[in-house]
Amino acid sequence: MRYKNLLPEQIWALREKVRNTKNPVLLAFYKHRYKKTMTLLGSFMPERATFADMPAFPHGINGILVSGGAVIGSGCTIFHQVTIGSNLLEDTSHPGAPVIGDNVYIGAGAKIIGGIRVGNNVRIGANCVVVTDIPDNATVVMEKPKVIVHDQPKNNVFVRYSQSRLGGAK
Repeated sequence: MRYKNLLPEQIWALREKVRNTKNPVLLAFYKHRYKKTMTLLGSFMPERATFADMPAFPHGINGILVSGGAVIGSGCTIFHQVTIGSNLLEDTSHPGAPVIGDNVYIGAGAKIIGGIRVGNNVRIGANCVVVTDIPDNATVVMEKPKVIVHDQPKNNVFVRYSQSRLGGAK
């Protein structure tokens, strides 16, 4: 089987088999295939995470990480490289996993962390980091990047750590 070529619908069907199969032999087989698929895609979406229905995955399930405690409503759209993660540190102000409402659009690279609530009909822009509650019918965006102009050009040649003066001399 070519795991990387599976469509999101096929991966979701496999996830549902893991969630609903009672036969222990089949369950072990489905779990193995699902975990292998998730690993090859650089993703983590455990069967214990709660989804009202299958989200839209416009760019596939690549790099999507979802906490086991997360709750995601219906009609959501999740782009690639999104993290919906728990924060279980003792001194955190929002412990737990996110609860995401219905009809939420989550842009590429967005991070939604901690025991927060994202309301219904929310848009979260690309690369936003969300750590507080978001009300219904809201849009979350980041500020415009700061541009720094230099008098002299910078040396942007990549040097491997093992070849640098820090990692090369042993």
